[in-house]
Amino acid sequence: MNKYDVLGVVGEGAYGVVLKCKNKDTNEVVAIKKFKESEEDEVVRKTTLREVKILRIMRHENIVQLKEAFRRKGKLYLVFEFVEKSMLDILEANPNGVDTETVRVLTCQLARAIEYCHRHDVIHRDIKPENLLINPADNALRLCDFGFARTMSADTPLTDYVATRWYRAPELLLGSTHYGKDVDIWAVGCIMGELTDGQPLFAGESEVDQLFVIQKVLGPLTPEHMEMFLRNPRFLGIQFPDVSRPETLEKRYLRRMPKLQMQLLKGILVMEPRRRLSAREMLRMPWFEAVQGLGCRV
Repeated sequence: MNKYDVLGVVGEGAYGVVLKCKNKDTNEVVAIKKFKESEEDEVVRKTTLREVKILRIMRHENIVQLKEAFRRKGKLYLVFEFVEKSMLDILEANPNGVDTETVRVLTCQLARAIEYCHRHDVIHRDIKPENLLINPADNALRLCDFGFARTMSADTPLTDYVATRWYRAPELLLGSTHYGKDVDIWAVGCIMGELTDGQPLFAGESEVDQLFVIQKVLGPLTPEHMEMFLRNPRFLGIQFPDVSRPETLEKRYLRRMPKLQMQLLKGILVMEPRRRLSAREMLRMPWFEAVQGLGCRV
């Protein structure tokens, strides 16, 4: 840390702290993620090493750039490019949502970041406003925090508890350990909705409430989901109220969402994971045709 001056604290989490720093030699401002635990904690060590390994192969303009990683006194430090704001800051400043063009530009960049991850067999698993960094000058977006990210390998069970509840796909809420890239796609739909009117699309107060809130808008769970629900001891004895007449996404965003945006959202927020659009298919949707200079067409 000798070559950096600490300018302030950007954020804190269970893992440690993110500091805003300046390189004494170059005057470049960077963000440094300093991990709390020393190497002795095996779980933390494995998680951080996995994050570093994934970040080292991620080279894309919509993914935060890892500049270097080093250790001091047993603690790990990751040095990233510094980005001024997060999407959470943008949402807090715009409680009724942002204009359609901004939604389109930000969603397009997020889709590009996800398409790149998925093409390299990486699932992010924790897409939420705090993990989307935005430069207010030009709305350039960077996906960050790969602490929960995993590389896909055939038939390896994955952990069921990932992603902040509001952005979690139904299969994650139901405890599946054989989900896929589709969980990231679901989160993109939730982000798109929240940017549109400033409100989280599915703001459940618990896992079971989250499942109910989703069904109130999209209709009942699939038979496969229902089977998982009945098998999961966490939900023993719980029944859902009647959701045969859902609110629908159209009603939810009446007069707030252009037709082509709604077409995309409906292709993303599909209960059946295999029927959700892939990131590549998302980028080919007509809604992105008008976005210039961001490489949104593939």
